[in-house]
Amino acid sequence: MMKKVLSILLITLFLVSTTELYQFLKLPVLAEHYLEHKALNPDMPVTAFLIAHYSHPSKDSDYGKDQQLPFIIHAKPLHLVFTLQQDFLLTLDEKTSEPVYSHKMPCKDEDLCYKGFLSSVWEPPRFVLS
Repeated sequence: MMKKVLSILLITLFLVSTTELYQFLKLPVLAEHYLEHKALNPDMPVTAFLIAHYSHPSKDSDYGKDQQLPFIIHAKPLHLVFTLQQDFLLTLDEKTSEPVYSHKMPCKDEDLCYKGFLSSVWEPPRFVLS
């Protein structure tokens, strides 16, 4: 049980420090800022607040508070580098390793096939949502 808790904690710390997941920790600031705007304008819906702060941001009197909202400012994630000494040796015991089996899946749709998928991964979307 302790190993599981420790591993979850370490994975969480790793993901929060190396990705944008830390931005979700700023959600209480978003809620507090929305309530401030709601007090000034009781008719303001959440969508109008989000559009004003994310779609069409402007430098107004609360610009400093706006910059503290999640996903406004993006930080460079932490990069971890591990180096091994030259005399490092990794040995695998054959008794503990299991053979890897692969299964080919039949595909009727060319776009869903592995070959077709790889060639279209970096293409832009083919349709526009309106």
